[in-house]
Amino acid sequence: MIFKTNENPVNILLVDDREDNLLALEGLLRSDDFEIFQAKSGTEALELMISREFALALIDVQMPGMSGFDLAELMRGAKKTKNIPIIFVTATAKDQDYLFKGYETGAVDYLTKPLDAHALRSKVNIFIELYRQKKYQEELVTQLQKTRAELEQAVQIRDEFMSIASHELKTPLTSLKLQFQLRQRNLLKTDPNPLTQERLIKMFASDEKQVDLITHLIDNMLDITRISSGKFFLKTEPFDLCELVRDLIERSSEQFVAAGCPIEMDLCPSAVGNWDRFRIEQLLLNLLTNAMRYGAGKPIFLQVTVSLDRARILVRDQGRGIAEENHTRIFQRFERAEKKDKIKGLGLGLYIAKQIVEVHRGLIRVESILGQGATFVVELPLLKQNKAA
Repeated sequence: MIFKTNENPVNILLVDDREDNLLALEGLLRSDDFEIFQAKSGTEALELMISREFALALIDVQMPGMSGFDLAELMRGAKKTKNIPIIFVTATAKDQDYLFKGYETGAVDYLTKPLDAHALRSKVNIFIELYRQKKYQEELVTQLQKTRAELEQAVQIRDEFMSIASHELKTPLTSLKLQFQLRQRNLLKTDPNPLTQERLIKMFASDEKQVDLITHLIDNMLDITRISSGKFFLKTEPFDLCELVRDLIERSSEQFVAAGCPIEMDLCPSAVGNWDRFRIEQLLLNLLTNAMRYGAGKPIFLQVTVSLDRARILVRDQGRGIAEENHTRIFQRFERAEKKDKIKGLGLGLYIAKQIVEVHRGLIRVESILGQGATFVVELPLLKQNKAA
């Protein structure tokens, strides 16, 4: 994917109290691909960052008055500037404690004088590409939000439009994710510094997570199209629900532990039925992801039991809970647990979960008291052939 400069203007900020250093640095970096701004003090740099958006800041550490470290701390404390990548430029960064101080104030890299022109341009170009990818990603999010608004206003033509829009959005996302992975490998090869690599890996992981989120939202939109058009079919096969759960948790437990929501399981020995494996896994992920989002950073309880001719799945979180008047509403499309919910999403997860359960001839409900967490209960028939919706 080619990012055109005129569509994504890029600014770089150079901060140094010495005119000759600024001129030398600009000479090394001068390019038609971006515009370079100069600041001779921390105060002047902050004024520029208030009025413009920058993809990268190269800051001299030792400046009179406000040092580069002081400037970095001020940048990290302001919403507009806190995410600007910082590369410190210094002639004295030989002491390990000195380097750590720079990284603690938010630097993503350190360059020592005399500068290696090739390494400098290589690193700057990487951050330029990251910035352009980020802007492109933001455009995709905006388009997705616009699509949702148009769909809600145009119910009659929703299905056809959603299908087209979803495919158009998903194709560039796949390319974008591949580019993230390629650039991560290239950048890590150019700088073996473990501290730099750790910070860059976190940046890439955050961006990749956003791409995965957008992809998930698009997949939900496509499912809405299938549901509305009567093409939400099942591909059933006999399998053990408990084995599926164990495999799913093994693959995704790290994500839940990192969010402070480890999953505690209580599984019966076996629960075999004719179900759509992909859709049942999608159902479980929807319920578990909701429990993680709203679970207040506490453990999630997952239980599978068998009673007569039905398998019973229970997912319980320890979050804020759901008011009784919302127990039915949350299973409707474009609805969330609370009307003013700021957690990202289109409000489609539980709606799709309900469709998956019902097409399997099952039942789903929520049991919750506000302030005491929420428990989602799913019942699925055992050993019965399910039909397409």
